[in-house]
Amino acid sequence: MQYNQFEDIPVWQETRLFVNKIYSLFENSEKLKRDFSLVDQLKRATYSILLNISEGFERGSNKEFANFLNIAKRSAGEVRAILYILLDNHYINQETFENYKKSATEISSHLANFRKFLLKTPTYKK
Repeated sequence: MQYNQFEDIPVWQETRLFVNKIYSLFENSEKLKRDFSLVDQLKRATYSILLNISEGFERGSNKEFANFLNIAKRSAGEVRAILYILLDNHYINQETFENYKKSATEISSHLANFRKFLLKTPTYKK
């Protein structure tokens, strides 16, 4: 499997949708909007996943790309932790929590699998 650009990578596409999904949380919650530092941290952690996939792709080697995927995966873990904070402080309900946590967990798993693939493949670019 080879890619011409990072936009072709399925986990990048999935993460892009997740970023938009996270941003939609703030549209409906005045209470959450007021917790600026938590909202800011969640936004930064979420788009860090997307940005690290993109930056890693541009690095040029599978080993470097795999390192950036590790960073992206850590950011996905940070997002999951923040989701617990949102749940515990009643910013989101259990159903919303489960839905968003599932997405973050799937992204994390896809990042881990893609990293394994990269480390066994000579090159990921065409």
